[in-house]
Amino acid sequence: MTPTLPATTSRKLTNKEFHVLADVPPELEWFANLTNAKTRRAYKNDIQEFSQFVGLAKPQDMRSVTRAHVIAWRKELEARELAPSTIRRKLSALASLFDHLCESNAVTHNPVSGVERPKLGTNEGLTPAISDKQARDLLEGPDEKTMKGKRDRAILATLLYHGIRREEVANLKVKDVELRKGVPHLRIFGKGNKIRHIPLHPQAGRLIDEYLEEAEHGIEAKGPLFRPVTNNVTGKLSKALHPDSIYHAIVKPYGGIGVHSLRATAATNALDHQSDIAEVQKWLGHANISTTRLYDRRKSRPEDSPTFRVKY
Repeated sequence: MTPTLPATTSRKLTNKEFHVLADVPPELEWFANLTNAKTRRAYKNDIQEFSQFVGLAKPQDMRSVTRAHVIAWRKELEARELAPSTIRRKLSALASLFDHLCESNAVTHNPVSGVERPKLGTNEGLTPAISDKQARDLLEGPDEKTMKGKRDRAILATLLYHGIRREEVANLKVKDVELRKGVPHLRIFGKGNKIRHIPLHPQAGRLIDEYLEEAEHGIEAKGPLFRPVTNNVTGKLSKALHPDSIYHAIVKPYGGIGVHSLRATAATNALDHQSDIAEVQKWLGHANISTTRLYDRRKSRPEDSPTFRVKY
């Protein structure tokens, strides 16, 4: 069904303007710039959804998209009662694509600019953090006497003590555990290929050492730090552990939670113990401190509520 678009004012391109535009580049060129596989997959689905909604048949049709089309799509997404965060992501995907087209001189403007995005309605993140006891139980879950158990303990400690993403854990190489001013650090390759150096927590360092001693690949500086312990397909064990395996084979079986909950736990714990929020922002690799504030739950702790100050 063709969407009913709200009234809008626009002008057609002049012949001169139309002919100086470059060819519309294929979407693959834009997707190639998205280094995060999860983001790339989500954005690709969002663009395909928008194209079907508006009825775009070929790349050149992007030039016909107006702000009215974007507003109509946003209203349709709202009518489907999608979460505000999901709608914001879909609009961000579309805006990112049009930014790329503008830079390529393929379109004259970004029709998403100025389109209001739904407010999230909360200053607190939705990802649940686990308690200190749950974190300790999680670390003690794997069998410390087996190769897999030692690896899993080291991975869980790396997540819980440093707040890094599962992709960042999977990408670690042996040489990324390095000394800086005499202090062991993890060299993390984050989003946008940004590198940050995080001091290695002693507990995590001890568990990593125990794993490497058992696995015997600690001398392979350029090799993956965390590796499969079995491979029923090719038998190859010298490759990096896949990020999905960190969730499906490690975090979920031991804790029944998502990997991001461990990131939320680390951030919440650091803030609860008076770590500076700006330092936590750098530690997590957040581009904007407002994202870090989603993990700051110090103002919502039940024990601090005025309820417990009332006395009669």
